[in-house]
Amino acid sequence: MTEHPEADRARRNTGIVLTAMRELFGEKDLTALDRYWAEPYVQHSPHMPSGLGALRAAVPDLRGFRWEPQRIAAQGDLVFTHSIVHGWAPGPVAIADIFRLEDGRIVEHWDVVQDLVPPEETVSGNPMV
Repeated sequence: MTEHPEADRARRNTGIVLTAMRELFGEKDLTALDRYWAEPYVQHSPHMPSGLGALRAAVPDLRGFRWEPQRIAAQGDLVFTHSIVHGWAPGPVAIADIFRLEDGRIVEHWDVVQDLVPPEETVSGNPMV
Protein backbone atom coordinates (compact mmCIF):
# COMPACT_ATOMS: atom_id res chain seq x y z
CA MET A 1 0.00 0.00 0.00
CA THR A 2 1.36 3.42 -0.95
CA GLU A 3 1.63 6.05 1.76
CA HIS A 4 0.43 9.58 1.06
CA PRO A 5 1.71 11.74 3.94
CA GLU A 6 0.59 15.03 2.34
CA ALA A 7 -2.93 13.74 1.74
CA ASP A 8 -3.05 12.36 5.29
CA ARG A 9 -1.92 15.71 6.72
CA ALA A 10 -4.49 17.60 4.64
CA ARG A 11 -7.25 15.22 5.77
CA ARG A 12 -6.18 15.54 9.42
CA ASN A 13 -6.03 19.35 9.20
CA THR A 14 -9.47 19.48 7.56
CA GLY A 15 -10.91 17.49 10.46
CA ILE A 16 -9.26 19.81 12.98
CA VAL A 17 -10.68 22.94 11.33
CA LEU A 18 -14.20 21.52 11.01
CA THR A 19 -14.22 20.35 14.63
CA ALA A 20 -12.68 23.59 15.90
CA MET A 21 -15.18 25.80 14.10
CA ARG A 22 -18.15 23.65 15.15
CA GLU A 23 -17.13 23.63 18.81
CA LEU A 24 -16.15 27.30 19.04
CA PHE A 25 -18.84 28.95 16.93
CA GLY A 26 -21.61 26.33 16.86
CA GLU A 27 -21.44 25.20 20.48
CA LYS A 28 -19.94 28.46 21.83
CA ASP A 29 -17.33 26.35 23.66
CA LEU A 30 -14.51 28.79 24.43
CA THR A 31 -12.30 25.92 25.63
CA ALA A 32 -12.02 24.92 21.94
CA LEU A 33 -9.56 27.81 21.63
CA ASP A 34 -7.22 25.95 24.00
CA ARG A 35 -7.54 22.69 22.05
CA TYR A 36 -7.43 23.82 18.42
CA TRP A 37 -5.79 27.27 18.21
CA ALA A 38 -2.32 28.45 19.27
CA GLU A 39 -0.52 31.72 19.87
CA PRO A 40 0.81 33.65 18.20
CA TYR A 41 -2.48 33.67 16.28
CA VAL A 42 -2.16 35.89 13.21
CA GLN A 43 -5.43 37.32 11.93
CA HIS A 44 -5.54 38.86 8.45
CA SER A 45 -9.22 39.81 8.54
CA PRO A 46 -9.72 43.59 8.46
CA HIS A 47 -12.45 43.17 11.10
CA MET A 48 -10.54 41.31 13.84
CA PRO A 49 -7.23 41.91 15.61
CA SER A 50 -4.62 39.18 15.95
CA GLY A 51 -4.48 37.08 19.10
CA LEU A 52 -6.84 34.58 20.66
CA GLY A 53 -8.18 37.16 23.10
CA ALA A 54 -10.12 38.81 20.27
CA LEU A 55 -11.84 35.52 19.37
CA ARG A 56 -12.51 34.76 23.03
CA ALA A 57 -14.20 38.16 23.42
CA ALA A 58 -16.19 38.04 20.15
CA VAL A 59 -17.80 34.59 20.33
CA PRO A 60 -20.26 35.17 23.21
CA ASP A 61 -21.73 38.19 21.39
CA LEU A 62 -22.44 36.26 18.16
CA ARG A 63 -26.11 35.58 18.72
CA GLY A 64 -27.75 33.48 16.03
CA PHE A 65 -24.36 32.71 14.47
CA ARG A 66 -24.38 29.73 12.10
CA TRP A 67 -21.41 28.60 10.01
CA GLU A 68 -22.49 26.37 7.13
CA PRO A 69 -19.44 25.10 5.21
CA GLN A 70 -20.33 24.23 1.62
CA ARG A 71 -16.90 23.44 0.14
CA ILE A 72 -13.68 22.39 1.82
CA ALA A 73 -10.23 21.85 0.38
CA ALA A 74 -6.82 21.39 1.94
CA GLN A 75 -3.24 21.56 0.82
CA GLY A 76 -0.55 20.76 3.35
CA ASP A 77 -0.94 23.10 6.32
CA LEU A 78 -3.71 25.16 4.68
CA VAL A 79 -7.45 24.46 4.87
CA PHE A 80 -9.88 26.42 2.68
CA THR A 81 -13.61 26.67 3.36
CA HIS A 82 -16.37 28.35 1.34
CA SER A 83 -19.34 28.91 3.61
CA ILE A 84 -22.64 30.60 4.23
CA VAL A 85 -22.64 32.42 7.56
CA HIS A 86 -25.59 33.84 9.47
CA GLY A 87 -25.19 36.18 12.42
CA TRP A 88 -21.88 37.79 11.44
CA ALA A 89 -23.53 40.70 9.59
CA PRO A 90 -27.11 41.98 9.37
CA GLY A 91 -27.84 39.49 6.58
CA PRO A 92 -26.26 36.19 5.51
CA VAL A 93 -22.77 36.37 4.02
CA ALA A 94 -20.62 34.17 1.81
CA ILE A 95 -17.17 33.66 3.32
CA ALA A 96 -14.02 32.13 1.93
CA ASP A 97 -11.75 31.28 4.89
CA ILE A 98 -8.16 30.12 4.79
CA PHE A 99 -6.70 28.57 7.93
CA ARG A 100 -3.01 27.74 8.43
CA LEU A 101 -2.17 25.04 10.93
CA GLU A 102 1.09 24.35 12.69
CA ASP A 103 1.54 21.19 14.76
CA GLY A 104 -2.19 20.48 14.51
CA ARG A 105 -3.29 23.93 15.77
CA ILE A 106 -4.77 26.91 13.91
CA VAL A 107 -2.21 29.72 13.94
CA GLU A 108 -3.24 31.97 11.06
CA HIS A 109 -6.47 33.02 9.30
CA TRP A 110 -7.51 34.96 6.20
CA ASP A 111 -11.04 35.62 4.98
CA VAL A 112 -13.03 37.25 2.22
CA VAL A 113 -16.59 38.22 3.14
CA GLN A 114 -19.43 39.21 0.78
CA ASP A 115 -23.11 39.85 1.34
CA LEU A 116 -24.97 36.78 0.10
CA VAL A 117 -27.04 37.61 -2.98
CA PRO A 118 -29.74 35.18 -4.14
CA PRO A 119 -29.06 33.61 -7.57
CA GLU A 120 -32.00 35.40 -9.16
CA GLU A 121 -30.37 38.74 -8.26
CA THR A 122 -26.90 37.97 -9.67
CA VAL A 123 -25.95 38.98 -13.21
CA SER A 124 -24.99 35.37 -13.98
CA GLY A 125 -28.03 33.82 -12.34
CA ASN A 126 -25.66 31.48 -10.46
CA PRO A 127 -25.45 31.01 -6.68
CA MET A 128 -22.51 32.57 -4.85
CA VAL A 129 -21.88 29.46 -2.78
